[in-house]
Amino acid sequence: MTAGTTGDDGTTGADRITGTDGTTGADRITGTDGTTGADGTTEADGSTGPRDTGAGGDWAVTVPTGYRLGPWEVVSPLASGNWGSVYAARRKVPDEGSDAGSGGEPAGTPPAEVALKFVATTALGPGRSRQWRELARREAEFSRNADHDRLIRVLDTLVVADEERPELDGVVVLVMERAAESLQDRLDAAPGSGPLAGAARTITQICEGLVHLHAEGWVHGDLKPANVLIMPDGSVRLADFGLVSRLDGTHGYAPPLGSPDYLPPERWRDGLGERGVPVRPTADIWALGVTAHQILTGGSFPFAGATAGARTAVAQEYASGRAPLRLHPGLDDAWRDFVTRCLAPDHASRSSVTADQLLALAATLPDTGAPHRRTRPGWFAVSTVAAAVLAAGTAGGWWWSSGREGGDPSRAGPTARITVYNIEAPCRKQTERLRACSMGLALDPYKKYQAGNVSERRIWHGDVLQAHCVVYDGDRVADETGVGTTRWYRVRVAEEPSGYAWFPAVRTRQEPTSLPRCGESARPTGSST
Repeated sequence: MTAGTTGDDGTTGADRITGTDGTTGADRITGTDGTTGADGTTEADGSTGPRDTGAGGDWAVTVPTGYRLGPWEVVSPLASGNWGSVYAARRKVPDEGSDAGSGGEPAGTPPAEVALKFVATTALGPGRSRQWRELARREAEFSRNADHDRLIRVLDTLVVADEERPELDGVVVLVMERAAESLQDRLDAAPGSGPLAGAARTITQICEGLVHLHAEGWVHGDLKPANVLIMPDGSVRLADFGLVSRLDGTHGYAPPLGSPDYLPPERWRDGLGERGVPVRPTADIWALGVTAHQILTGGSFPFAGATAGARTAVAQEYASGRAPLRLHPGLDDAWRDFVTRCLAPDHASRSSVTADQLLALAATLPDTGAPHRRTRPGWFAVSTVAAAVLAAGTAGGWWWSSGREGGDPSRAGPTARITVYNIEAPCRKQTERLRACSMGLALDPYKKYQAGNVSERRIWHGDVLQAHCVVYDGDRVADETGVGTTRWYRVRVAEEPSGYAWFPAVRTRQEPTSLPRCGESARPTGSST
């Protein structure tokens, strides 16, 4: 099985990437819906041993063993994230006359074994597909321009041209150095077992990567254990530069996306402008603190909670001064000071902490932290309960609404629970509430679903809504595949002044039969049928 590699401009092979405005590097992308970029949370790891890839073993991009792409042959699956899949590959000299590898070759002598990161662009709508394709290209360009021993090298970028496999045709592929595993793999292998072996060395090398990035004027923007790769010799590489931002003065801009557990508290308050949200090196410092805490405790987060939402609620309480910082009691005092510096509550207090300073400090600390001590009785239980209480008290103000609302006891009549369904497969696998995967509700089902007729409330795949009645003659809307409907459900939405909004039937697989038709009193004022 062989695929050609064709660039968007009609050229073939491993074409080098330049932005449409003539610039290169990690420039931000604006989507057709006005949102910026893409989430950048794809696990960019060339680790060995496939991870759990979701229900039924589904992968974001499925590639058969033996598949040929340019000079590379797929050997085995390695890992899969929400938006891409990584496969082991080896260099194979193409047969004479083969269309594989037509065009340029990577500069220099490439290694015999690599990791191929297939970005799931073809499963998305046209606008979002363009975003991901451009994001993948710019990630590759950044990697070539930011060469350093602590950054994973992206050797090449290819675009699959294979009409016989439409599910792969047009997919962007990054050819990367092959890693042995990711830091997340190590944490998953020994949860809660205390400091990882060589903890200080790992943290020190992460700092070295950040020092280089910041000195060159970049912010990583998505530092987390899944994006820290361990090479066969045990050295560390930072990876996944999909959300990297170029500093322009004191800050750069990035899409309003990322991994909640590793985003600094101020990220939730910063305004979203045309270029995205402001990003500063202090965001990487915060993420370093969270990651270091996990390395030193066998995976424990510095903020208690059973979910990312609960943990982020606790972090917000800490950042606002309403709760103290409660790090794991088993931390060595010197490492506790290191993590505390990283987790200063706001950008202003964190701005005096630089990657250079943290590198110098980490180099002096014990290599494996202190021997793991048993958690004080009740610490986790009490903290988890507190996290749940805080999450319940603050979620409506700053955190994404869960969408899992109970019924309104003041409203009489039957209700039906409707589960939201997203037609786009990558979004169904997404565990984080990414703006790029959100969907909307209408204020009036009889008006065009456009600006001015959209609820501020966003919904995601798997959310459960309480429907009270249905109309069958609303404005017709269609999903990404063209399937349309004029049926709308009136659903409870506490955020709206009226207490409700309208949900199109095309966004669910359910067809509740117990709901009555909405009477005239339930229809928005001014609607006409």
